[in-house]
Amino acid sequence: MANSDSTAPGAIPEGDAGNPGSAAEAHLSVDGVQMVRLLGPQDRLLTTLERQYPLVNVHVRGNEITLAGDPTQVAAAQRLVEELLQMVRNGQELSAAEVTSSARMLGSDLNLSPSDVLGQAILTARGKSIRPKTLGQSQYVDAIDHNTIVFGIGPAGTGKTYLAMAKAVQALQRKEVTRIILTRPAVEAGERLGYLPGTLTDKIDPYLRPLYDALNEMMDPELVPKLLAAGTIEVAPLAYMRGRTLNDSFIVLDEAQNTTPEQMKMFLTRLGFNSKMVVTGDITQIDLPNSASGLRLVTRVLNDIDDIHFARLTSEDVVRHSLVGRIVDAYTEYDARQQARHYEREQAAEFANRAERRSGTPRDHLPKRR
Repeated sequence: MANSDSTAPGAIPEGDAGNPGSAAEAHLSVDGVQMVRLLGPQDRLLTTLERQYPLVNVHVRGNEITLAGDPTQVAAAQRLVEELLQMVRNGQELSAAEVTSSARMLGSDLNLSPSDVLGQAILTARGKSIRPKTLGQSQYVDAIDHNTIVFGIGPAGTGKTYLAMAKAVQALQRKEVTRIILTRPAVEAGERLGYLPGTLTDKIDPYLRPLYDALNEMMDPELVPKLLAAGTIEVAPLAYMRGRTLNDSFIVLDEAQNTTPEQMKMFLTRLGFNSKMVVTGDITQIDLPNSASGLRLVTRVLNDIDDIHFARLTSEDVVRHSLVGRIVDAYTEYDARQQARHYEREQAAEFANRAERRSGTPRDHLPKRR
């Protein structure tokens, strides 16, 4: 470890960075309040930082952070800490998601600035700022700004619907639209809908409840019922969209993987003047009986049309518990293995059929191997 007294704050000892066998050391001075916010509760963010750079020892004493170890990783860790500090100075609350996604961003492109990419708040509600937490989410939000129709496709926990609703509330507050329409298919109800107690609204309400919950987080809970009663915000099942033209509206279709191809076409053709549409869904969680998903089909039909954007989020954009991302990856790998086995079986069957046609002998009459 280099002598900290001979090294200027924030600098790496000269000559060490080019020698992979040597150690490097860097120092950063941080204001006391900012240090508390940087480290997080019980130093959890510090632990996350150490996991990102296992060849770096991180020491905190008073208002100084010391990074020591592999020169390349020390330089990367120093850049990350500087970006995180800038986020703190901008008033951003940090979590493990920001640390992890910022490290991933810097690792993929040194020209990216996580404090800029993740620092733009969509809106602030009830003392909480809603903003993208990963590069994929930031690109998704930018796509909503620059396109009329955006499809947000990705696994659970990637913020597809939540960010879309935040953009809808922002557009309403800025008077860019006059109403918000939130919809989703009530696929789970099916034939069982009639057996549920209450009116039609009472029966459908449980399937729309996640949208209400998100609204209450983003707006004054006392204001939401008034906007719903006035029709400024409408939360309705997808079937209610048929036959309408939606002008001056921000429309969000959630759980779109559970739309049929006919329903998807019906929904998209509701688009009116001065309106935006965001369609969100996860094509790995289709609940339709025959799995004929309108979301899966539309990715092939509309992929090359201008002003329509497909944002594909991945497990790297999951901002729930870290286990969620690993669960998504595990299922993706399992599905890939299953598809590979299915393909191999199909190929083997086709090979056997071709051999049977060439020999003219049905497979059932071929001599069995002993």
